[in-house]
Amino acid sequence: MLKQTPLYAQHVALGARMVEFGGWNMPVQYSSILEEHAAVRSTAGLFDISHMGRFIVSGADAEAFLQHITTYDVAKIAVGQSNYSLLCHPHGGIIDDIFIYHLPDEYLVVVNASNRDKDWTWFQQHAEDFDVTLEDRSDSWAMLAIQGPIAEALLNAADDVEADDLTYLPFHGVALCRLFGVDGLIARTGYTGEDGFELFFSAGHAPLIWESLLTLGQSAGLKPCGLGARDSLRFEPCLALYGHEIADDINPYEARLGWVVKLNKGDFIGRDALQRIKQAGPSRRLVGFEMVERGVPRGGYPIHSVDGEPIGAVTTGMPAPTLSKPLGLGYVPVASAHTDSEFDVIIRGKSVRARVVKTPFYAARYKK
Repeated sequence: MLKQTPLYAQHVALGARMVEFGGWNMPVQYSSILEEHAAVRSTAGLFDISHMGRFIVSGADAEAFLQHITTYDVAKIAVGQSNYSLLCHPHGGIIDDIFIYHLPDEYLVVVNASNRDKDWTWFQQHAEDFDVTLEDRSDSWAMLAIQGPIAEALLNAADDVEADDLTYLPFHGVALCRLFGVDGLIARTGYTGEDGFELFFSAGHAPLIWESLLTLGQSAGLKPCGLGARDSLRFEPCLALYGHEIADDINPYEARLGWVVKLNKGDFIGRDALQRIKQAGPSRRLVGFEMVERGVPRGGYPIHSVDGEPIGAVTTGMPAPTLSKPLGLGYVPVASAHTDSEFDVIIRGKSVRARVVKTPFYAARYKK
């Protein structure tokens, strides 16, 4: 049995094409992926992301506990702010990428849907030596994302939104809010490369918030968006997706996520291994590439050197909608990872030439 978010009936009523994702029955598209992608880049899109995990960490040792199990310096996340971080194995591989929100009396940690059970077990296993209380609110809370250039104006225009003017909510800021009569949290976060917000509130209010937002934004071009557009939108600014650019056998330095590893903050799980990897340098790196010859790269396609030797694999590839050309991300040896290096992507048994280019492909337009 696939899990359903509190908005399953709304997705079906809108004619969404539903697919399995991480054990959930989720909308992949409503109209078309290209239309939904374009809406987020030009106006705004509304996403149901209630399938993601939401954990609360509280207690006297909440900060110390999160310092121990994550790579970022949690002490640097002020109340009312949030930041991206990683959970790593002792050997340095990435368990998951997460977002940590510092609330007045506790921390909210958002994890990937496919890793929710694994991450929850990891949290519990490592909490024994800390004075912390862990609560899994994944089922009791819903989560929406409204992303795009007009997202701020739409939310500020809501008839009964009760929060400080969102114009002043900083990048990665999080605050209490009241929207359409419902209490919740609002954060200036998202994973599309555009300015936008993520909303957290009781699951029972999900249909009201969803339908009210769609009604509010209909005339301005707000569209409901599925996982297809969410993937293409995060791909263009080269934001990592678990199971593709990051995984248990991939470390942060080869994934170009070394910026979120704070080795100087003190001990944490994976620190020793990550320090050794940084000092030695990774043997492979994630690169962005464009196709020199005609062809579309897809995740999992092999990458060969120009001499025909297997050297890596594509993690994500597609015709990038905003840029109107096929692009890809993949892992190759460091020697082949510099800009303008060429290699072949094996597409249906044929070698198709590709060239390493600078990333990100699309410059994110966050409001900072």
